[in-house]
Amino acid sequence: MRFYGKQELRILVVDDDRELLDNVEDHFTAAGFQVLRASTGAMALELIHRVQLDCVVLDVGLPDQDGFDLCAQLRADSAIPIVFLSSYTEEEKRIRGLSLGGDDYVCKPFSMRELELRVRARIQSRGVQRPAAVHTFGPLVIDTGRRLVRYGDREGDFARIEFDILAFLAQSPGRVFSYEQIYDGIWKEPMGRSRHNLQARVASMRQRLTDLCGGTNYISTVRRKGYAFIPPE
Repeated sequence: MRFYGKQELRILVVDDDRELLDNVEDHFTAAGFQVLRASTGAMALELIHRVQLDCVVLDVGLPDQDGFDLCAQLRADSAIPIVFLSSYTEEEKRIRGLSLGGDDYVCKPFSMRELELRVRARIQSRGVQRPAAVHTFGPLVIDTGRRLVRYGDREGDFARIEFDILAFLAQSPGRVFSYEQIYDGIWKEPMGRSRHNLQARVASMRQRLTDLCGGTNYISTVRRKGYAFIPPE
C-alpha cells in the first residue's frame, strides 16, 4: 500500500454530477484522502495514465463513454481497484460491471461513510498476500501463486475477485461457506448490504468456470446457506 504526504491515499472520482463530485471530495478529503476529479472518460484516462492512484470511483453513465467500457480499458493494463457508482440496481448490470473487472458496485443513492469503507477495503485487499497453493481436481488446476485456472490444456480468464472467490472455495472442497464467511474472507470487512454484489460475483465466476470446464459445474448453491466447491466424483 502506498501513501502520500501525511498518510494520504489518492483516489480518482469519475462522475459528471458536479454536486456529487463536490460531496465526495469534501467527505474523502476530511477523511484524509487526496481526491482527484474527472467528469468524462477522456479526462479520467488522462489522469490515470499520468498520476499514480490507489483507487478509482467510477460512475457507469458518463457523457462521452460507458463506464463499463472504461473499466475494460483500464483492466487491459492495470489492477487498480475500481468501485462502480450507478443508479442501476438490476442484477445484470452489477454482473456486467463486476465481470469486466470492477471490484465493487455501489448503488445511488449511497452513504458517504459506506463508500469510504468500501474504497478502503478495496485498497487494503489489494495488498493482502495469501500463501500460494496449487489445488488439483482431475483436469482442473487452480494455482493461487500464478493466479491461474487451467482445465486440461485450456486456461481460464477470471477477474481478480472472481479468482479470489474460486480459490477461497476450492481450498476446502465440500465445505459450505456462508455469504458472510466468503465476504469476510475475500473483502476483509462485514458484508452489510453487499450480498447482491457477492451473488453477482459468484454467478459470473461460476459461468466462466463452467464454460472453461466444458459444462461441468463445480460450484454448488446451498439454499439459504451459501456456496460450496464440489468436485465431480
